[in-house]
Amino acid sequence: MSATSCLLSQDQFLCSICLDVFTSPVTLPCGHNFCKSCITQDWKINRKCKCPVCKKIFEVITELHVNTFISEMAAQFKEAAGKEASQIAQPGEVLCGVCTRARLKASKSCLVCLSSYCESHLQRHREVAGLKKHRLTEPLDNLEDRVCSTHNELMELYCRTDQVCVCHCCSETDHQSHDIVLLSEESSERRSQLGDMKAELQLMVHERELRIEELRRSERLSGEAAGKAVAAGSQVFSALIQFVESGLKRLTEQIRQKQETAAGQAESLIQELTQEISELMNRREEVEQLSRSDDHLRLLQSVSPLKASLPTKNCRDVSLHQLSYEGTVARAVAQLKDTLSQEAEELLRAELKRVQQYAVDVTLDPKTAHPKLILSEDRKEVTHSNTVGNLPDGPQRFSFCVVVLAQQSFSSGRSYYEVEVKGKTKWDLGVISESANRRGQVTSCPGAGYWILQLRNGNEYVALADPDVLLSVKSQPQRVGVFVDYEEGLVSFYNVDSADIIYSFTGCCFTENLRPFFSPCFNDDGHNSAPLRISAIHKT
Repeated sequence: MSATSCLLSQDQFLCSICLDVFTSPVTLPCGHNFCKSCITQDWKINRKCKCPVCKKIFEVITELHVNTFISEMAAQFKEAAGKEASQIAQPGEVLCGVCTRARLKASKSCLVCLSSYCESHLQRHREVAGLKKHRLTEPLDNLEDRVCSTHNELMELYCRTDQVCVCHCCSETDHQSHDIVLLSEESSERRSQLGDMKAELQLMVHERELRIEELRRSERLSGEAAGKAVAAGSQVFSALIQFVESGLKRLTEQIRQKQETAAGQAESLIQELTQEISELMNRREEVEQLSRSDDHLRLLQSVSPLKASLPTKNCRDVSLHQLSYEGTVARAVAQLKDTLSQEAEELLRAELKRVQQYAVDVTLDPKTAHPKLILSEDRKEVTHSNTVGNLPDGPQRFSFCVVVLAQQSFSSGRSYYEVEVKGKTKWDLGVISESANRRGQVTSCPGAGYWILQLRNGNEYVALADPDVLLSVKSQPQRVGVFVDYEEGLVSFYNVDSADIIYSFTGCCFTENLRPFFSPCFNDDGHNSAPLRISAIHKT
């Protein structure tokens, strides 16, 4: 009995009680079969001999005999089913291309039929004369990709010249003079390369894991810095709110005291006038009585004293000075403004101090200097001369603009340096991209890789932001601080003396190195002869 036939008739070998293959099967008089233990247990529970299928009741059956034929058939079925189960394809194994129900694993692959067969379906290749000539190999998947489409042969060779898999016929024809090796040999070499690739991939994974840790650390530090900034801002603005509330309290108290003084004066005058009214009413009563008296002597004697006792003060002269509160609020606001200005100045100096911690040492690069610029020996100072120096020309040197760059460049992080501009009426300062144009007339704007602040005519400060921004500066700086935050895309210019921010380029997208930029401009017949000097950082 074949495994396939067993699978097709498996219902015939199942006990209807336990639904499993018969164990010691017995046949009832009605013709139905059951496991001996199953039917015995069923009758014991129901206390009657009854067929579970047709419900026919029998007289007491004292002994049940095992049906040897069905028992042998069930045993063969179990054996065939177990054998077939062992042939079921596991993940990764090649499947038989003919099996339609249970996909058995293939025993061989045919290079002519381009299909794989299990032991059962392989029988025809072993019995039919025409199929016996077919070439069988160990099971292979994707046979269509493994067989040469031209010669219908298995591709067992590799052409290193054309880097393709070929069969033996191909190696003797189209690839005759090429470097041909066995697939196994090439595979072994590629496997070695895969080992190196695996190590390289592992290194790349490790580098990215380290990068993730660095990013998380940066994020954590950024969060801590943000928290500190919020705390500092809360402290500052809480102090400002206290200043405002204190100013309002003082103003309210001053107005209240002034009003209370005026109210006291008014009350005193009112009491005085009330007393006079009382006295005048008494005199009026006396005058009334005296006018009705017939005693001429008493009348004459009383008129003069009564007249003399009348108040001499004119009540029209009694008045309260109307208080004025004009300017009270303005004076309080002015005082508060002075206080806030002092506080703001302290905050600005604190901010500048934080920026100055990123100070870097900057020196001038003579290879970039315009021929009319003179650099000091320490390369910290630059001045303009009317005489052209005998210098070799090169792509790094500015040919038209009187500019020199720093030797150093910035490609990440934060950097800060200061430049002394005392005594100058013109200058340009800032940073430029490494690849920004230096030849001929240059366009100074962020789009061209220039982030520049300039002074013109002694008091006109302009940010070359395209369009240019004319700036309002409280006081002329003697030293200018330049701060660059590469990742933040920020270039800020500080008045070091007042700690004010003159201007900031924000939202910049830096993709290459940045070089500090210095232009003392023309000396204007001595009116602008003072040098630009990179100064040491004296923290405010």
